[in-house]
Amino acid sequence: MVILSTSSSTARTRICSIQRTIKRGLATPSTLPIKDCTSITPPYQRLLKTLDNVRDVLPKGTKLTLAEKILYSHLRNPEESLGGATKIRGEKYLKLRPDRVAMQDASAQMALLQFMTCKLPSCAVPASIHCDHLIQAQTGATEDLSRSIEANKEVFDFLQSAAKKYGIEFWKPGSGIIHQIVLENYAAPGLLMLGTDSHTPNAGGLGMLAIGVGGADAVDALTDTPWELKAPLVTGVKLTGQLQGWATPKDLILHLAGKLTVRGGTGRIIEYFGPGVPAQSCTGLATIANMGAEVGATTSTFPYSDNMRQYLHATGRGPVAQAADDAAKQGFLSADEGAEYDEVIEINLSELEPHLNGPFTPDLATPLSSFSSFLNSNQYPTTLSSALIGSCTNSSYEDMSRVASIAEQAKAAGLKSKVPFLVTPGSELIRATVEKDGLQDTLESVGATVLANACGPCIGQWKRDEHKGEDNAILTSFNRNFKARNDGNLKTMNFLASPEIVTAMAFSGDLNFNPTTDSIPTPNGPFKFTPPSGDRLPPTGYSAGDLSYAPSPSPSPEPSTEIAISPSSTRLEILEPFGTNFSGNGELPKMTCLMRVKGKCTTDHISAAGAWLKYKGHLSNISENTLMTAVNDESDKINKAIDINGEEDTIPKTMQKYKARNEPWMLVVDDNYGEGSAREHAALQPRFYGGAMIVARSFARIHETNLKKQGILPLWFVDKSDYSKISAHDKVSTIGLDKIMNNTSSSDILKLRVERPSGEIEEIPVRHTLSKDQIEWLRYGSALNYIGAKAREAGKA
Repeated sequence: MVILSTSSSTARTRICSIQRTIKRGLATPSTLPIKDCTSITPPYQRLLKTLDNVRDVLPKGTKLTLAEKILYSHLRNPEESLGGATKIRGEKYLKLRPDRVAMQDASAQMALLQFMTCKLPSCAVPASIHCDHLIQAQTGATEDLSRSIEANKEVFDFLQSAAKKYGIEFWKPGSGIIHQIVLENYAAPGLLMLGTDSHTPNAGGLGMLAIGVGGADAVDALTDTPWELKAPLVTGVKLTGQLQGWATPKDLILHLAGKLTVRGGTGRIIEYFGPGVPAQSCTGLATIANMGAEVGATTSTFPYSDNMRQYLHATGRGPVAQAADDAAKQGFLSADEGAEYDEVIEINLSELEPHLNGPFTPDLATPLSSFSSFLNSNQYPTTLSSALIGSCTNSSYEDMSRVASIAEQAKAAGLKSKVPFLVTPGSELIRATVEKDGLQDTLESVGATVLANACGPCIGQWKRDEHKGEDNAILTSFNRNFKARNDGNLKTMNFLASPEIVTAMAFSGDLNFNPTTDSIPTPNGPFKFTPPSGDRLPPTGYSAGDLSYAPSPSPSPEPSTEIAISPSSTRLEILEPFGTNFSGNGELPKMTCLMRVKGKCTTDHISAAGAWLKYKGHLSNISENTLMTAVNDESDKINKAIDINGEEDTIPKTMQKYKARNEPWMLVVDDNYGEGSAREHAALQPRFYGGAMIVARSFARIHETNLKKQGILPLWFVDKSDYSKISAHDKVSTIGLDKIMNNTSSSDILKLRVERPSGEIEEIPVRHTLSKDQIEWLRYGSALNYIGAKAREAGKA
């Protein structure tokens, strides 16, 4: 066990039925009624019984972490997954039974299109769809929402019709961001949930395991197919002390991202423990869990606490809290005393200071006290161009009440924001409560613009006309800051911070300003902020706001509903199954190396978001953006590849030429390939164009799984320096893959035979991470093909 100690410092319905929800209802001061919690309460008795079976399989006296308890209690067959193992973490594949699936509107399109091919009448587990990604921020909430509903009408119609047909809860546009709604409505201690978004771990703030996946993984759960996960390592983060002054939970995860880097959590669950955990609010824990995705973690979780209990009661889920209390008494919702972690990081919260992370990567962490010198030493802009708060990471009532306390101070001093100040509420519940308690008026009085309850600028849905093509710096309370992510401008530098720091700096407009120590000149003399304060839960309770956004709970499937897809649509396209890449001998055919990708290549590089979100349900059209911002290592050019005939073209156009010739191709890529969002399009698109294999120095977890799901073979260089030994136009063959495909080899090593145009031949060792089921996905051409074949064999489709 490694211990690191540190103390420094988220039937088709017509458009008119959705349009009626645009006008915001007046908030009421009443607290929320108790919900019917039947479908949202974890099956604790079944989970505890399974956990007892697990303890019978494991060596006597085995101490389990909280993460292991939740995972293992969801095993379909403990003996099959754990029996006879000398080591489980990082080695064994677990076959799991998730409790729930949540999908956002952009990724739900492909998930549902894939689910439809299975020909099943309903979903095997409760599921929900959340319309949050397709709403573009431009002028303000009401206008933006109305315009976006009209622009995305056919997509929303499709999603709503599919939800009706299969019995899925449909949250209309304007209801809020998927992760905030899940936390408010579905999250529960000990639950295992899959979500088709990389920030699904946000729900871990309620002591559960919420894991971001691609749509094909979601289909596993929706079809009652065992969902497979390699048992993660468990990193323990011990929290001591108490947060002081301006320090927030956001600063904790910004600091930790700097320690772990964007790869440090790969293949790991981060489990927080120690005396500093119970003092944190439930929504503060959600912020920490949300940004665990930025270090590559599978998910993050925390032991059940009184603050979680209070949040459940405040959001109308008292029955869930009572059931969780009983489960906690039986030892389910916390780690066993003496449980060991694979790594322990200790953070003294008392010594943590605010951090700002960036630009262009969420793990470049700088303490606030050093930020000015950091900017000047790198010659970065020091003038703030925009300030943005909210998003799924920081839009809780606690966040909004604390920034309102800063705004009140500024207002009293006669100050207004010196830059565009945009506020994104996380949900209608938050927006209505903030309005009811006067916090919205306070923010608007100092120059804030309140946007729709949606993702907006955080994911690139921001129609920003200022500073196009110019170097400029923005501050956000978001979770991700890759180049061009927010406004499409490669030169915009996004520094991630707490909403409190972002808000305070908006009144200065100068990034050299340190709100904890510096003053702002005013006609009445220098003004200095005092540390922010706020309420963790609204003093007079939450206000539900406009209930027409929300679905009826647990709707029954209506099989006669017609799925709304026009044959002439440019937004939606029925999927055709992929064929297998494998010949009868179990080896891949000889492939041509299309290119070698250089450096950081996130899912944003592979399949851009922003304006391309409108094609999420149309594979042919969205594939036109494949790797369009990737760098070619051999030419150092962006979005350029050279065809076998010597003709240079864009990367997707070159892929299209290979596909037209029916010529299999492969890619060589760098470290942590596919980091970032869970978007499976980054795997679907290369597969659509005929890609058969990708060889990497290393992969991000979700993306590697997505490649396997779509029938692309991901391989790891045994020696990372071999990356440069395969170049464009080399012919590459697999050696020894047949033994792996036929289950006659237990080794994870095989070889690639590389034939260079010069005639030189070299064999390079590579490593695979395929499980037995994943081998079948490849053999059948995709996981979906395999699921469909098994369903037909069982007479279910």
